[in-house]
Amino acid sequence: MKKKLIVFSADAMVSEDVDYLKTLPNYQKYLAGGCMVQKVDSVYPTITYPCHTTMCSGVWPDKHGVAGNLQMIPGTSPLPWKWDYSNTRWKEDIFTEAKKAGYTTAAVFWPVTGNHPAIDYLIDEYWTQFPEDTPREAWKRMGSSEEMLEIVERHIGDNKIRIHPPTERFIVSCTCDIIRQYKPDVMFLHPANIDAYRHQTGLFNDRILTGIEETDQWIGEIMQAVEEIGELENTNLVLTSDHGQMEIKRVINPNVILADHGLIRKNEDGTLEDWEAWCLSGGLSALVYLKNPEDRETYEKTYSLLKFMVEEGIYGISQVFTTAEADEKYHLDGPFSFVLESDDYSSFGDSIHRPIVTNYEVSDYRYGRATHGHLPFKGPQPVFLAKGPDFNEHVTLQRGRLVDQAPTYAKLLGFELQGADGQAIESFIRK
Repeated sequence: MKKKLIVFSADAMVSEDVDYLKTLPNYQKYLAGGCMVQKVDSVYPTITYPCHTTMCSGVWPDKHGVAGNLQMIPGTSPLPWKWDYSNTRWKEDIFTEAKKAGYTTAAVFWPVTGNHPAIDYLIDEYWTQFPEDTPREAWKRMGSSEEMLEIVERHIGDNKIRIHPPTERFIVSCTCDIIRQYKPDVMFLHPANIDAYRHQTGLFNDRILTGIEETDQWIGEIMQAVEEIGELENTNLVLTSDHGQMEIKRVINPNVILADHGLIRKNEDGTLEDWEAWCLSGGLSALVYLKNPEDRETYEKTYSLLKFMVEEGIYGISQVFTTAEADEKYHLDGPFSFVLESDDYSSFGDSIHRPIVTNYEVSDYRYGRATHGHLPFKGPQPVFLAKGPDFNEHVTLQRGRLVDQAPTYAKLLGFELQGADGQAIESFIRK
């Protein structure tokens, strides 16, 4: 009999949340007494898409190339996200290798999986993109089969994607239908209600407790579907998360300073005319791109300006890394030239218009009451919980790494992820 694996990524759940989770009925029924990593070292930047690409590939962002959620298109608003699998350079992930090993695969709202060729039952994290767009057209663009489009249309109803918790009700309903109808061996899903509540209301409050209760409820619904198909005793369940968050006090727009120094030029109507350097916000960090990275004069001018902003201490920047420094220290590489790290209470914005500093606001996850993108050792930390026939019982580690998750899944399923940076957590897997 094939092994079964369900990976439930509760975006932005942190170790402090687990005490309350442990009091709830579905944790008690399906996860109590299993394995746990109390605090997981994430990746830099601590942003959902880089994190989840590492979670399913076992490699750092310098290998998979996903350094943020958003595509780099200066002057465009809103920016398109990196929904599609083509955005990752590293193709040997848990889905491709599980498929090679004979497993059937499924993913619902797992980031950067659009048009993934090795996911049999796929509903990408995506949404309609313009007023006349339809759910069928949208998810078909991201590679959903006719069978998955029928499930999408069955459950989308009046649910507005990116509004929470309606998005999660859609995700969980689709997941349960896929389990009942197709019985996949490997299932990954990504609800983000807790993440959204933290962006809207801060780190710890009653709204977060509601999000933990919702997560417990959805675990129960999913495992009930597993029970209905007779696979409960054969299924391994993982509840994990990608990053924590930190509360912010303000948003600062480095592009205004770049424009003041001639590195960004605006038309008379205020729209973008051209740019030499551009800051793309990742929340509590940012990537600075140069239009011509080989132009040493522009490179030095930009670098000197950024270092001046750090030294002044008023621009929200605590550190500036060159790409080489970011790669050496934090396994972060890409076509950008610099990485900005926040002062821990300022989030970065993309605007080229004054004021330089604004209040936080909840229309964009990067500018909310709390956000992420910061260095991985800061703030509350993500978690990893697992239980099932192929996991050992009562094993707790104080610390672990996000990069070790995919190799652990591979080991449990009986194969290896070649070239992975992480290693399987051997103490978790039953011999």
